[in-house]
Amino acid sequence: MKALVFNGVGKIALEDRPKPQVQDPSDAVIKLTRTTICGSDLHIIQGHVPTVEPGRVIGHEGVGVVESIGKDVKKFKVGDRVLIACITSCATCSFCKQGKFGLCNSPTGGWRLGHTHDGTQAEYVRILHADASLHAVPKGVDERSLLVLSDIIPTGLEVGVLRGGVKPGCSVAIVGAGPVGLAALLTAQLYSPSIIVMIDKDEGRLKVAKRMGATHTVNPDSAKSGLKAATKEHHGEIDGFDVVIEAVGVPATFSACQDLVGKGGAIANVGVHGTKVDLRLEELWGRGIQITMALVNTSTLPMLMKLFEAGKLNTKEMITHDFKFSEMLEAYNTFGKASETGALKVNIEM
Repeated sequence: MKALVFNGVGKIALEDRPKPQVQDPSDAVIKLTRTTICGSDLHIIQGHVPTVEPGRVIGHEGVGVVESIGKDVKKFKVGDRVLIACITSCATCSFCKQGKFGLCNSPTGGWRLGHTHDGTQAEYVRILHADASLHAVPKGVDERSLLVLSDIIPTGLEVGVLRGGVKPGCSVAIVGAGPVGLAALLTAQLYSPSIIVMIDKDEGRLKVAKRMGATHTVNPDSAKSGLKAATKEHHGEIDGFDVVIEAVGVPATFSACQDLVGKGGAIANVGVHGTKVDLRLEELWGRGIQITMALVNTSTLPMLMKLFEAGKLNTKEMITHDFKFSEMLEAYNTFGKASETGALKVNIEM
């Protein structure tokens, strides 16, 4: 089979690899019909995730068809169409029993796909603990739009919206209007905040955010009086927002979140940071600020799948480019130069 392989910092290639086989009774082998690229894949290629070794097939998102199953797989049969969760759950450890799949204690659970186990940017992938790590695709849904439920939609919801404590009537600022920031925007609306301000330097992304439900948008480069002053009119009588979601993963945006959060508010860090950041604890401690961060669990996927099937979760705006799997390197070039190409998520079909 063909697979996209990480061969060291800055090096990826489409290579021939053996087709994976069922090895354990709880395994399933999936024939991919479509996959995509995540910002964390770029982090891997840039050398920011040293636990990924050269020779690894990367990717952790995808939709496909069950090719074969182990004898212990009960929820799926050969031929079923499935969405692959980016997190693998053993379903039996103490964390998985609490729905904290990202903290799975099993050596075969947690973030494995495209990390310590060959991933989904391939024609076939072996899924461990298949009953807990796959989700049946509802009949008749748009699988191109469904693709983003593998990772970024539950990430925006669980790590941004829920950990940040978004609730009816609150004010929300989201720093970063990339795919994960837009996922947080989309899912925050499930909880009826009064204001959602999207902050980004890319005017194209801000236009998408406005179409997806942002009440206001702010470009820091146009905020001559500073970002905090430019957003002051949006958060009422307190000195900042109730919830600020960091969706970039660089020191400057984490610093901006500390400027924007109001007394008694929360900063929910979603971005993947490749270097240390400054935490201004001397300014924050007396203001009752909560700071949260996590790896996604994907425990909300069953609920999100129901919303998607019912037409309550419109993700079409998030897919901007389409490629064939043979064009993977071009897809990476397009995704990696998003400021030039306008790319959000890419749909890669087999």
